[in-house]
Amino acid sequence: MAKCAICSKAAHFGNAVSHSHRRSNKMWKSNIKSVRVKVNGAAKKMYVCTSCLKSGLVERA
Repeated sequence: MAKCAICSKAAHFGNAVSHSHRRSNKMWKSNIKSVRVKVNGAAKKMYVCTSCLKSGLVERA
């Protein structure tokens, strides 16, 4: 499963509740992208969530 390499954000689970209150499993997936990132001056491909990309925690290569 995809997980952010910076903040460890991943999918989380819960219940989808219908109008009649019947519950079934539900999964919320994080918005995670495979991007090329500069690590110690070299380009490396890793999974990063879009909130880490937007906040500037990583620099694209």
